[in-house]
Amino acid sequence: MKLYFAPNACSLAPHIILRELGLPFALIRVNNQSKRTADGRDFYQINPKGYVAALQLPDGTVLTEGAAILQYLADQRPEAGLAPLNGTLERTLLQAQLNFIGSELHAAMSPLFDSAIAEPVKDLLRSKLARRLGYLDQAMAASGYAFGDRFSIADAYLFSVLGWSEQLKIDLGAYPAIRRFRATVAARPAVVEALRAEAEAPAVA
Repeated sequence: MKLYFAPNACSLAPHIILRELGLPFALIRVNNQSKRTADGRDFYQINPKGYVAALQLPDGTVLTEGAAILQYLADQRPEAGLAPLNGTLERTLLQAQLNFIGSELHAAMSPLFDSAIAEPVKDLLRSKLARRLGYLDQAMAASGYAFGDRFSIADAYLFSVLGWSEQLKIDLGAYPAIRRFRATVAARPAVVEALRAEAEAPAVA
């Protein structure tokens, strides 16, 4: 498999899961501005949507959209327990949490990267995010994880998105469960390895 990624992007989540599962893969960096890849390709030819993550399977099929990629990977090694079995109620509940992270956190944070958006508008977006983070902090207080009482694919996604908080001036000081979560997940060997590999990947013009 080939994982197309960009540093400081949500592609970190499937990268973490690939390492958690010990699946063989090649890591290929993408320049988000030029849309060129480290192996010299036009990224639009791989994913016409133009954004990471994209996972190319051995047969050439390309999977896009983080939540879909994460579930596909978890299903390759179901014994690892990173997602409930497909078709179960628990899997549907996990999908609901992935959707919450994607629509209420990831999508809400993305506009904050845009320098063309006025700061007062960004402050309104941060206020909305504060409510969502407050809900999440309470929901995670007992278990310490985004879904269930152990690490899952939802945690890889949430960790990746929360990693933008400092850059986007999102204060997590009021959310003790979220802060503990970040520290716990950051210490996992697969996370350490993924972050190191992305930092060491040569830049792409």
